[in-house]
Amino acid sequence: MGNARSTSQIESDELKAVKKLREAREAILGEIRKVIVGQDEVIELVLIALFSQGHCLLIGVPGLAKTLLVNSIAKVLDLSFKRIQFTPDLMPADIIGTDILQEDAQTGRRIFEFAKGPIFANIILADEINRAPPKTQSALLEAMQEYRVTAGGRTYELPMPFFVLATQNPIELEGTYPLPEAQLDRFMFAIVLDYPSHDEEKEIVRLTTSARNANLSTVMGAKEILEVQALVRKVPAPEHVIDYATRLVRSTRPQDKLAPEFVRRWISWGAGPRASQCLILGAKARAIVMGRHAASIEDVKAIAHSVLRHRIVLSYSAESEGVVADQIISRLIEHIHEVK
Repeated sequence: MGNARSTSQIESDELKAVKKLREAREAILGEIRKVIVGQDEVIELVLIALFSQGHCLLIGVPGLAKTLLVNSIAKVLDLSFKRIQFTPDLMPADIIGTDILQEDAQTGRRIFEFAKGPIFANIILADEINRAPPKTQSALLEAMQEYRVTAGGRTYELPMPFFVLATQNPIELEGTYPLPEAQLDRFMFAIVLDYPSHDEEKEIVRLTTSARNANLSTVMGAKEILEVQALVRKVPAPEHVIDYATRLVRSTRPQDKLAPEFVRRWISWGAGPRASQCLILGAKARAIVMGRHAASIEDVKAIAHSVLRHRIVLSYSAESEGVVADQIISRLIEHIHEVK
């Protein structure tokens, strides 16, 4: 009986946590709306990735407030924030840090001390990540996957939670180094930021050209975010939801028997198993952010474009016909039947 009561109490605490998180979501959106006009879907996707312990790639032209958005989220969540401007001359040590020779004033002995780089923060904005050479891009790989970095033969743990948001300008290709598929796969979501609507742009101009200075209030802290990340793993995903997510991902692979004819024509390489994992983790996080206690197929569909668009390689046929990844994903969502 004692075990039954304790299990019931744990479940009750988790239900309360879900309710509290939904209230926190509304508060977070309310605070960010003080400085960001529109982009509600982008903000929610960023929060879902953060709560899932994933990372985001933000794709959009300059001037869409990507830096302001990330900085605002860091303030509202009371997390440390660092922005790294990726340039062709940026070196891995500029990100991770380096050993510096220091002299002890009392003993006169010289020792190496590790000076931490900007990666030692909770939220990292890797601005224009494709402008740095591959050696520097790869400096983020260990950090994003292992939550630690190695320098001078020693390993240093990164502060938790740790969240990377990288930006890419889709227009300028000259002087850039495209991210390899292995590194793209490290990002849970690729989020496209579009131009604002006419009314939103008017409001942006009104806000940014006035003397108004918005003060953002803290809604959550690092401790609460780590608790949410742990809670996401406990959210149930019904068997039919896992089945749907797996079939959706397998359908992106031209060689798979589930792939429809248009996939065989338009895709060279499909998404790997990490995409299925991201769909389910993201669906779990979206469910509790919305105040629900289990992941659904609708949650999978809502994040499918962000999970898959950077994980499929288009064929020459797709490029010649002007077909883009999002169009293929939309057709796949229509094509894959739900089985309950």
